[in-house]
Amino acid sequence: MKDAFGAPQSMLILGGTSEIALATARRLIARRTRTVWLAGRPSPALETAAADLRVLGADVRTVAFDALDPDAHETALGKVFAEGDIDLVLLAFGVLGDQSRDENEPGSAVRVAQTNYTGAVSSGLVCARALQAQGHGSLVVLSSVAGERARRANFIYGSSKAGLDAFAQGLGDALHGTGVHVMVVRPGFVRTRMTTGLPEAPLATTPEAVATAIETGLRRRSETVWVPGALRLVMSALRHVPRAVFRRLPI
Repeated sequence: MKDAFGAPQSMLILGGTSEIALATARRLIARRTRTVWLAGRPSPALETAAADLRVLGADVRTVAFDALDPDAHETALGKVFAEGDIDLVLLAFGVLGDQSRDENEPGSAVRVAQTNYTGAVSSGLVCARALQAQGHGSLVVLSSVAGERARRANFIYGSSKAGLDAFAQGLGDALHGTGVHVMVVRPGFVRTRMTTGLPEAPLATTPEAVATAIETGLRRRSETVWVPGALRLVMSALRHVPRAVFRRLPI
């Protein structure tokens, strides 16, 4: 359960090596979170992430999880919830893909869609059911402004995030009144390993800034969080730009 100050005491990260998720975990550990589960494919990076969080004083455990293996999600995540209540689930996995390659290799495009959308639907529903059964908890879903309107430069990634965003919003509506809170987080360009080498977009942000926004959103029980906040106005305007104009914009 959350403590008297409303801070989650336990959290599960789906995508245990995500820089945004780990920045969030560090911030929440400093605010009283004591148990952290890192779910991801077994790797040295996952073990290093766990060790780094243990140094901060948390009880950190890992569980094997693969977004591309939905048949195993119920068993893998069930083990986590069997150990005790989880106050916060942070769905943070995803791949950017390579737009040029993916357009020419449909199998690669499908892998992006299966990771970012299908894997999230499967694991999100498993966690939502477990949170509902315990009667409390938050599910935070890392979406992206890329899902607000597909751009020529990354429409495969953007379309997968659009699906994820719509799913998370609908799930939040379905769980309204159950004690489970769903929050969709829409960052813009985040400086991480995934975006290394890409041209930096305006209003670029950092994992730490996204983590701060997540913590604030949890405290306020927000349903949608934009990072940075100014992107809400920017995307509101871009949604109404005529398509013939939008496709010529240098974005």
